[in-house]
Amino acid sequence: MASSIQQLLPATPTSVVPPKSTHHTTLCGLGSCSTMGELKQYHSQIIRFGLSHENDAMGRVIKFCAISKSGDLRYALRVFHMMPHPDAFIYNVIIRGHLQHQLTRDCILFYLQMLRESVTPNRFTFPSVTRACCVDYAVEEGKQVHAHVLKFGFGSDGVIQNNLIHMYMNFQYLEEARQVFDWMPHRDIVSWTTLISGYSQWGCVDEAFEVFELMPERNSVSWNTMIAANVRSNRFQEAFALFDRMRSEKAVLDKYVAASMLSASIIDMYCKCGYIDKAFEAFNGLAHKGISSWNSMIGGLALHGKGMAAIELLKEMERQAMVAPDFITFVNVLSACAHSGLVEEGRHYFRYMTEVHGIEPGSEHFGCMVDILGRAGLLEEARDLINKMPMIPDASVLGALLGACRIHGEIELGEQIGQKVIELEPHNSGRYVLLANIYADAGRWEDVATVRKLMNDRGVKKAPGFSRIELEGVVNEFIAGGRAHPQAQEIYAKLDEVLEHVRKVGYVSTTDGVVHDIEEEEEEEEREKLLYYHSEKLAIALGLSKTKHGETLHITKNLRVCKDCHTVSKLISKIYDREIIVRDRSRFHHFRGGDCSCNDYCTCRGRCLKILQIPMSEVTDKMVEKQPNPSPTSVSRTLATLWKSHPKAFNPSRSDMNPYLTWKGRAPNGRGLHRFSFSRVDEEQ
Repeated sequence: MASSIQQLLPATPTSVVPPKSTHHTTLCGLGSCSTMGELKQYHSQIIRFGLSHENDAMGRVIKFCAISKSGDLRYALRVFHMMPHPDAFIYNVIIRGHLQHQLTRDCILFYLQMLRESVTPNRFTFPSVTRACCVDYAVEEGKQVHAHVLKFGFGSDGVIQNNLIHMYMNFQYLEEARQVFDWMPHRDIVSWTTLISGYSQWGCVDEAFEVFELMPERNSVSWNTMIAANVRSNRFQEAFALFDRMRSEKAVLDKYVAASMLSASIIDMYCKCGYIDKAFEAFNGLAHKGISSWNSMIGGLALHGKGMAAIELLKEMERQAMVAPDFITFVNVLSACAHSGLVEEGRHYFRYMTEVHGIEPGSEHFGCMVDILGRAGLLEEARDLINKMPMIPDASVLGALLGACRIHGEIELGEQIGQKVIELEPHNSGRYVLLANIYADAGRWEDVATVRKLMNDRGVKKAPGFSRIELEGVVNEFIAGGRAHPQAQEIYAKLDEVLEHVRKVGYVSTTDGVVHDIEEEEEEEEREKLLYYHSEKLAIALGLSKTKHGETLHITKNLRVCKDCHTVSKLISKIYDREIIVRDRSRFHHFRGGDCSCNDYCTCRGRCLKILQIPMSEVTDKMVEKQPNPSPTSVSRTLATLWKSHPKAFNPSRSDMNPYLTWKGRAPNGRGLHRFSFSRVDEEQ
């Protein structure tokens, strides 16, 4: 490289225009750059040759810096601001670079600057700008961009129109999205699939199916999108029927859809419908397993909280040596570790993917690791990991740390991270709610009110929670306290009966999960009433009424299962001898015989024992259910019981009991819900 650059050094003063051959060689060299060091050497030659104001040469410099994996966006901006008259190509590259770095507001600002400078946008400008509006939830700006698309004569460009459909669907402007689709002179497979995906995103499964049936040609993506829409809506019978149709019509699918893709689809469908055992049967029955099949099965195990099984499957994949793990494989493995609390395993495979397989971690891998560390209470390590990321941390990574701050009561850090996440996702209601709950846990009600006011000012509404259960081919949907169901009276009567049974075995409601959803001055009884009629409890009550004894209940929920519903579901599964499978926003819970497949890891609040990851819910559940106002003595007795079930966690000597326990005092809700942390753990055990 050095010798080739030396050949380009001018033998005459820099004011002399170099030969065209030298100019051409320099530009070709720019195209072969792989590092910023090489790029800067070529850039210096461009400056010496007097080409620093030519858009052709500088556009290539800016392109590498802005969008290359080894580029530097800040360097690109410095070069950009030195350009006297940047053209559309340079603006497009700058906008695209900011989009890749998730700086969506800056994308829109550069587009406005482009217009002010009278630089005419082209067909490569609008896809990036519409995506930026979509991510930033810039509704008014998005509408104006659509007007510019028509003004500059790109109303028939398929790529731009597809991006507009996606943008309007993301805004939940379903009519506008359909209007763009209907006005398209030529629709491709992406147009149809984008519309179907958008409808299913907002629960409009019937509208999605109507469009699906009108498609002149379907590929694997369109089939899987429609199947996934039915799965998310708890329409399992329709999902299986669609899969049968896909298999029968596979001859008309595109030539790249092979048997392995269909196999991966059925594995994925079984997993998402809650039938993990059937998914394993289908997987084991494959004569030839492709990477898609392995990834689907490992991802399914992660979704169902079977972390060790996912790791064993990865090892089996490597032993067979038929296919190598890829980027997605390790996302699924780390996700499995996150759902199962496997801290050391997570650390190992985060290093292993790079050291052994040469796969550089992406934002998805970092997000999983932050989730793993954060849930385990290792917040400093999680924050250090974020600071060491080679890319700008996105909202999913910071959101994982924000959730951990709430779990472990880290108010100051939670406040800092919460403000950053809201800045990145100003229209994601979940981020505001999580920050408000962190404030509420600390009793900072004025800050809670500030967050709520911010939501109102920005027009952000909290997503309503709902649960669904499919019975005899009919999907029944419930909201908390809702009475719109035609059998509401019967359902509430059944639920009251169920709650009476669970109270007899020691159940006491856990109201700390709802104290933030209603006004502070409302009575404890009102909070309990809210808990009793949560949507998943109503769905379970209907399922118990309409199904035979021993039949499994399948329920889906759009939010995470709260701790109280988790406790009640465990008790119901034991009292009524039923398996209850609940899919919430992040994973599956299999309730059977009084236990949950997550081992209460997902409902853990407070500290965990760092050696064995024993959830503190094991302490609080025993205390709250049996002794609403426990004393320090009863705490010690409970810990002694825990030692019997987890003998390796501590030296079970009673004289060593007190050093492990730090008494935190009574929680503010007055129900005897205490918080504990363990001051030390015997590292040698």
